[in-house]
Amino acid sequence: MTTRTLFRLDYGSKLEHEINNIVAAFKEKNFDTQHYPQRWLAIKLLESDADIVEHVQAMPNGSQIIAVARQSTDKIKSTLGDEVDMLTADHRYGYINGVVRQALNRPSIDRITLTDRIDDIVTHKWLGLPFFFTIMYIMFRLVIDVSSPFLEWTDSVINGPIAHFFSYLLDLTQMPAWVHSLIINGIVAGVGGVLVFVPGLLILYFFLALLEDSGYMSRAAFVMDRFMRVVGLHGKSFIPMILGFGCAVPAVYATRTIASRRDRILTALLVPLMSCSARLPVYVVFGMAFFGAQAGTVIWAMYALGIVIAMLSGMLFTRTLLKPDSSSAFVLELPPYRQPALKSVLIHMWENTREFVRKAGTVILAASVVMWLLLNLPWGVGNQRDSYFGKVSGAIAPVFAPLGFGNWETGGALVTGFIAKEIVVSTMSQVYLSGEELQTKEPTTFSQELIGIGHGFVQAAINSGKILISIVPGINLVDKEKETENTLLSIALRNHFTPLSAVSMLVFVLLYVPCIATLGAIKHEFGASWAITSAIYQTAVAWIAAFIIYQGGRLLGFG
Repeated sequence: MTTRTLFRLDYGSKLEHEINNIVAAFKEKNFDTQHYPQRWLAIKLLESDADIVEHVQAMPNGSQIIAVARQSTDKIKSTLGDEVDMLTADHRYGYINGVVRQALNRPSIDRITLTDRIDDIVTHKWLGLPFFFTIMYIMFRLVIDVSSPFLEWTDSVINGPIAHFFSYLLDLTQMPAWVHSLIINGIVAGVGGVLVFVPGLLILYFFLALLEDSGYMSRAAFVMDRFMRVVGLHGKSFIPMILGFGCAVPAVYATRTIASRRDRILTALLVPLMSCSARLPVYVVFGMAFFGAQAGTVIWAMYALGIVIAMLSGMLFTRTLLKPDSSSAFVLELPPYRQPALKSVLIHMWENTREFVRKAGTVILAASVVMWLLLNLPWGVGNQRDSYFGKVSGAIAPVFAPLGFGNWETGGALVTGFIAKEIVVSTMSQVYLSGEELQTKEPTTFSQELIGIGHGFVQAAINSGKILISIVPGINLVDKEKETENTLLSIALRNHFTPLSAVSMLVFVLLYVPCIATLGAIKHEFGASWAITSAIYQTAVAWIAAFIIYQGGRLLGFG
């Protein structure tokens, strides 16, 4: 006997976030909701329905609930620039329009709108998919090419003035050598090695917000429906997968909008194969080190490969553990195209990047300190290879030898990536960059340092603008020999990898075990057994794929 799931309309990520906040407030404030469905009540409060607001106001703790709802309403109006009741009605009528379009054949004399004309191309049976991958290719080329001058500038600031400043303070206060090493080689190298990539993330989230607010994301799900059917899913499952490009954790929770539990589980197992923003620093540092002007193409290939592997994995699960149940109709709202609101795009970009920076200031900071301790214990160890971290990593390293990166430094970095994928870069920064590379001379004056930072930023902005303009065919303002900038870590990696082993490494990072937060989300939604399944199958797929690429490349003479 199958459990019948009640229909629930998805109002979009921003509205759904505020609806969930109000529902959570019901429990937090001990508010009695036994007479009304919680979700319905939250939506009515968000819409400022006068009768419901008056009724809630008269109930115990009602005023606190009203305050939470008004705060959410104000946030939505400020972000999206429209009344909440208009936005919810727009989603409802959009859904109804989608049902009607699938159920009704309209006569050819109907007026064809601009949205229809655009959809004739972007949702075309044969042109839709190439258009989607072209959009993704352009986006990731822009992310890498346009942000590269700012990456180099950020790297020079962190490993220049900031490292100078901390080194000067430590010398001034006559701190012991071990404190100096902890601050410079541990925290500055570890946290700074991750913060270098913030400019790239800002641009990535900017373009993702543009695609979402313009209405194209729904079209992408529609286009992918035919291919998702191959793995026993429908296009609606592709929306959480697209969200996975930002972070897999909210993407796993976004599967709640899918009615079938089987479809939710399968989608959650495929979501971590999408390249989340935490993997982008790894892609960028290896791309800049080994592929120069083609770094953007290589990174786009990683995102495309994640989608392909997800499709293949879905086909495997569909034929084994998760055989499809009765098929359901795919009804998806296709809202009219809109000009994205700049304020909404900037808020989306800032909030997601802020979360990345917050993680750098907490999780990655703590991991950097622990890493420094493990690299220096037993106390006074002369060679990092003989440290606790080096010994454990050395024992693991042979597992990765057939993949082209069987050294203890990389093995240890991949293990720490289980905590968060950004820590792969943080660990490599501590291991591969020697103290001498980060410890530089005391700055001359504070004002000269500020002038240097400002001059570097202006130059980075000019170079970035030239690269952006040079995208137009027939215009070239960029010196190709100086187009690609490099961070200190990118330069150091060339001594430990070849281009072939670098590609193998990128593929492994793309596919191997999800971070602990993602596994926690899967466990919370579907149970520990599915979280363990996700960890095991992804690591196995990663090892096999990297093995095929590296050993196959050697056989073809690319080694």
